Amino acid sequence: MNTKKEMNQNANRLVQETSPYLRQHAYNPVDWYPWGEEALKKAKAEDKPLMLSIGYSACHWCHVMAHESFENRETAQILNRYFVNVKVDREERPDLDEVYMNAITVMTGSGGWPMTVFLTPELKPFYGGTYFPPEDRYGRPGFPRILEAVAQFYQERRDEAEDQGEKLKERLIEMVGFNSNASSLEIGLLEKAITGITTSYDQVNGGFGSQPKFPPSMTLSFLLRDHHRTSRQEAINMVSHSLTRIGNGGIYDHLGGGFHRYSVDEKWLIPHFEKMLYDNALLMRTYTEAFQVTGDALFKERAIETASYVIREMLNLDGGFYSTQDADSEGKEGRFYVWTPNEIQAIIGEEKGRVFSQYYGVDEGGNFEDQTSVLYVDIPLVSLAEHLNVQPDELRSIVVEGQRELFDHREKRPHPGRDEKIMTDWNGLMIGSLARASRVFGEKLYLEAATDSMQFILDTLYVDGRLLHTFKDDRARFNGYLDDYAFTVSALIDLYEATFDLSWFLHAVTLMDTTIEQFWDTEEGGFFFTSNDHEALIVRSKNPYDNAIPSGNAVSVQNLLRLAAFTGNSGYRDKAGQTLSLFADHMAGAPGAFGQLLCGLSWYLDTPMEIALVGAKENARTVAMLDLINSSFLPNTVVALYDPTTDNGQEQKVIPLLANRSCIEGLTTAYVCEQFVCRQPVTSVDTLASILRK
Repeated sequence: MNTKKEMNQNANRLVQETSPYLRQHAYNPVDWYPWGEEALKKAKAEDKPLMLSIGYSACHWCHVMAHESFENRETAQILNRYFVNVKVDREERPDLDEVYMNAITVMTGSGGWPMTVFLTPELKPFYGGTYFPPEDRYGRPGFPRILEAVAQFYQERRDEAEDQGEKLKERLIEMVGFNSNASSLEIGLLEKAITGITTSYDQVNGGFGSQPKFPPSMTLSFLLRDHHRTSRQEAINMVSHSLTRIGNGGIYDHLGGGFHRYSVDEKWLIPHFEKMLYDNALLMRTYTEAFQVTGDALFKERAIETASYVIREMLNLDGGFYSTQDADSEGKEGRFYVWTPNEIQAIIGEEKGRVFSQYYGVDEGGNFEDQTSVLYVDIPLVSLAEHLNVQPDELRSIVVEGQRELFDHREKRPHPGRDEKIMTDWNGLMIGSLARASRVFGEKLYLEAATDSMQFILDTLYVDGRLLHTFKDDRARFNGYLDDYAFTVSALIDLYEATFDLSWFLHAVTLMDTTIEQFWDTEEGGFFFTSNDHEALIVRSKNPYDNAIPSGNAVSVQNLLRLAAFTGNSGYRDKAGQTLSLFADHMAGAPGAFGQLLCGLSWYLDTPMEIALVGAKENARTVAMLDLINSSFLPNTVVALYDPTTDNGQEQKVIPLLANRSCIEGLTTAYVCEQFVCRQPVTSVDTLASILRK
């Protein structure tokens, strides 16, 4: 194995990249190329296959493979002799990641990162996998043996390699083909989805399926909407139980707030410790909405603590949010987050430490590596207080004080690394969640962070009428993908409904129209993942599935429906319907993968509520009406406001929902409408409340 000194003698091409993940490999002895013309031309000129390695900065096993293989000079020699080696950050290039992850899934039956895939010079995949160890272990062949075998296969059986690549390409093209079925757009599809979701529900631990478990934010959002539509108790029970178990589990950071990526077990106990901006955005919104429905104090607490974590740890001084925090610190996964009883007692005192440890499941044996423990809550505070024969308030005081003291102590530990690139799509998710949380909890700090971040996006990542994907080291790069546009439009609408600043609404309409222009499939309907002027890949995907983040098609459907409700533009609603029809049959077959699209279908089949308020923003009656609206869970609803004291009438021209609305008898007036047909206007908060409850 090479020493750091040996490795640091020469930098490769990745040293010029902005991606922290790529720069982690800048001093490998591997002759790395970033994805681009130089690498692709070299592969064709030298007739060599490409070894494409895809990962991301916070990926633990990516770090492991880098250390074991890419830092190894002997392995590097094999790579450099036989292959053109290309390193890709999946967060920068989700288009490449999706295409070749689908290929790996077809070849092996599963996927993950690090991803290793071998391509012909024409970019067709013919062999690949995920993590390969340095020698034969874990039932996997060693990486050097794989490399030698692949090189020999390509050299001696070239026709077979080409044939495999062509067949895989054809299969990938088939995977992105969909058949429209408008007849499926009916309530029955929602009922089938509920049946399918219920079947996979974990009655004991919450969530769906078995280990590893990922927070099912999109599915829970759909269940909240199903409960709103049907009053189905089973739906809200699944949401409440899941969010309680997740919020009390080790997947949640009980000291600093925020959620880890996933749980390696079915009980939400032991997390994979990386923290992703998108997970925290999605869970913050889900907990906020669940609080609106249930009033559960735990849900409010988790939403607020997550917002505080993100603003404290992930906010750039100029306004954008960073991407991830690593799982590793001091060379070990989770080291920053775990504790022993002795450590806790040394910090907060022996007696309080024992009580604190009991509440958070910390014992001598530990629940993690090296007799350390991940903090989690298994016994309700009131029950433990009764068991210990103390008052609940006394126990709560010990817990809260202990949290503060351990957090302060933890801050002195070496922190996990942080990927400080700023991504448009993930920022859009966080902006929208903070805007929603600011409305529900009345916290101005959340709204300030959201508006600053959006302004950062518009100032640095919106160039010549188009969005770019990432920003790092003062460089904005890469054509925006569908997700960048979809999540930004959604966030802009959220910001408008939180501030009633018309500029946010105008930006939303402009970007929605650009999305249609650049991504809409004029032949089959739905949105491609890449724009019309994007680099041509072997497949142009059109993905309706939720993965770690919601489907861009699903979010675009909701954007179209929301803007249609504001503007009366039937073209928006028609495109939403076309997109839903295209993926309808797939929704029925695998509802767990379509939570966000099912939310869109629920809106499409509903009669959305349009609320137009006319009155001064700071007027007490206006504030009271907005507080009522914001505290209520109204999923298929848009809200607009016209302040006649500050506006010249532009809002009434731009937003038809506000046209020809006026105050009655000088009082703030609410117009509650459905498809632009309105009830009698009301000036009473109580009357508005009775309408919203129906």
